Amino acid sequence: MPIKNRFAELLPEITAWRHDLHENPEILYDTHRTSGVVAEKLRAFGCDEVAEGLGRTGVVGVIRGKQTNSGRVIGLRADMDALPIHEQTGKPYASKTDGAMHACGHDGHTSMLLGAAKYLSETRNFDGTVVVIFQPAEEGGGGGREMCEDGLMERFGVQEVYGMHNWPGIPLGQFAIRPGAFFASTDQFEITIEGKGGHAAKPHETVDSTLVASHVVIALQSIASRNADPTGQIVVSVTSFETSSKAFNVIAQRVTLKGTVRTMSPEFRAMAQERLTAIAETTARAFGATAKVNYIKGYPVMINHEAETEFAAEVARAVSGDCAEAPLIMGGEDFAYMLEERPGAYILVGNGDTASVHHPEYDFSDEAIPSGCSWWAELVERRMPAA
Repeated sequence: MPIKNRFAELLPEITAWRHDLHENPEILYDTHRTSGVVAEKLRAFGCDEVAEGLGRTGVVGVIRGKQTNSGRVIGLRADMDALPIHEQTGKPYASKTDGAMHACGHDGHTSMLLGAAKYLSETRNFDGTVVVIFQPAEEGGGGGREMCEDGLMERFGVQEVYGMHNWPGIPLGQFAIRPGAFFASTDQFEITIEGKGGHAAKPHETVDSTLVASHVVIALQSIASRNADPTGQIVVSVTSFETSSKAFNVIAQRVTLKGTVRTMSPEFRAMAQERLTAIAETTARAFGATAKVNYIKGYPVMINHEAETEFAAEVARAVSGDCAEAPLIMGGEDFAYMLEERPGAYILVGNGDTASVHHPEYDFSDEAIPSGCSWWAELVERRMPAA
């Protein structure tokens, strides 16, 4: 079945929701207005249950089909939070909050899932239960983890779960997906090198922490080039190098390095942490300095489940006529936590030729709304067909 006619009819209404959310972006867990709007609409749609406060500010709606004999319960998830970016789109509905904008399209994701919830509440042409999940704090806050730790899956009996993200560069309304590892783990590190500061004219009386830190930066690149299987994926990036002294004639006592490690497998992730710590500590020791490593675990690798990925692709082909194989993405996605709890899949929907996500000129394409809504609805009706 192609795009559902009902979503063509609803497009102006859903677009208005999206523009309202875009004008009023909220960051991380501070999605109080957004969460309130979502809960209010779910109740107006006639959802059988609406729960607030999961994962601090998350919202969940429950929609039961005409029958529930199948016993199936499917979760559909959208993220709600914005980014701390100053918008530069010039749109009439641009952010009214200085320093915050929907630069990743979560306003579109929320609106598309609301549109699907409205349709599914009207038709209920399925045998089972749909749980629509609206999550805060995807952009670094781990809202998906918080909702799972609050008992999301157990409380609502979710058996499988699906997510969607818009993607600039994919043709508008088309889809792309891949099984297995899809989005990378996203760890961070902070390395403090402690030497012995002194006068730049007397380097022999110091332990030059700047020199030591420079050797550490170079040595860390051996993790990808010499410790990891070259057929795998791993990125180790030192993104900040800060000395404790800013003077021209002072050798700094201390240097702080910061960066990120991204991998596509739990094994690479564990190896990278072990090697990064060993390299920093032993390199510093060789020069008579010390290194203290703070390794901060971020989102895990997001891994699509095989059977659910094939089903998601089948639905995408039914909606748009095709579903491409998505590339590996070294960015992170906290839907990974939900896929660790339950089988499911995450799909990309095309946003057309627009600025990239996380760019101040990015904007979600409203023309993608019918395709995204149709994918959600078709997924439910195919997975839990009415008798």
